[in-house]
Amino acid sequence: MNQLPLILLSGLMLFFGTRCSNSKFPDFETNENGLHYRFFKKNDTAQKIEVGDVLYFSYAFYTMDPDSLFLNSKDVSRDGSSYVNFPVSKPGYPGSIEEGQLMMHPGDSAAFIISTDSFFLKTNQLKEIPKGFKPGSFIKAVFCVKEVIKKKEAEKKQQQQKKQMEQQMLLLKEQEPIEWKKYLDSLKIFQKPDTSGIIYIEIKKGQGASPKATDVVKVHYKGTFLNGRVFDSSIERGQPVEFPLNGVIPGWTYGLQKMKVGGKAKLLLPSKMAYGAYGNQGIPPYAPLVFEIELLGIQNASSNTPPSTQSK
Repeated sequence: MNQLPLILLSGLMLFFGTRCSNSKFPDFETNENGLHYRFFKKNDTAQKIEVGDVLYFSYAFYTMDPDSLFLNSKDVSRDGSSYVNFPVSKPGYPGSIEEGQLMMHPGDSAAFIISTDSFFLKTNQLKEIPKGFKPGSFIKAVFCVKEVIKKKEAEKKQQQQKKQMEQQMLLLKEQEPIEWKKYLDSLKIFQKPDTSGIIYIEIKKGQGASPKATDVVKVHYKGTFLNGRVFDSSIERGQPVEFPLNGVIPGWTYGLQKMKVGGKAKLLLPSKMAYGAYGNQGIPPYAPLVFEIELLGIQNASSNTPPSTQSK
């Protein structure tokens, strides 16, 4: 009678030993959802990571056949280290990489192995596995958690950052008319803006047709800030651009309709006729802009013929 419990115990040990051992990936354990993991350093005394926490951690992703690094937090870190901030999401499926993050604590370092298919098709929600990666293979992720900002602290910090951003936006909005007036006064531009808010200054009168908003135009241009710094120029690139006139910033759509082919003009745009309250790549919010534009050609939207051009 006393032998039965021992037999049962041996069977259970064999069962769980088989379940947790990993002949495919030596030195790795496997959780109940099939996520393979190995801890190099574990700080069990620290508070466990939870969904909504923000990790300050480093990561490195490797293919395993062959063993090759393809993604590294050092390449995207903003502070010159290998660490980045990243919010922890709820696991999207059993055995996901987020499960691994939720197993960790501040100060931990660990490696996790998931299938290449799951990483790209489920975690990153791509439609197909990128070229260079083998379907059915595996990816190893190495995480090192330096610090954890708990969810409530992260939300508080986010609110503070939002408030600071709103204050900065308000300051930029208030500064725009001041900087605009300084610019006009410095160049002795006394021309008043039209009803759209822009100032249109003709440099060279064109002899051709004027485009409609539905036309495709071909132009050379130079864009500057009020301080004269160039932020974009087709002239410097030596390549004019073509685009539908109703697919650009409002100041261009409006201003170019005043031009004729062969003409040149300067457009002084308030931010509402440029990139507005949100700005664009390299262009801050509430930034008035100056464009020098030469209209080279027009293509009617209903026509398949190339833009009509006029030599300079």
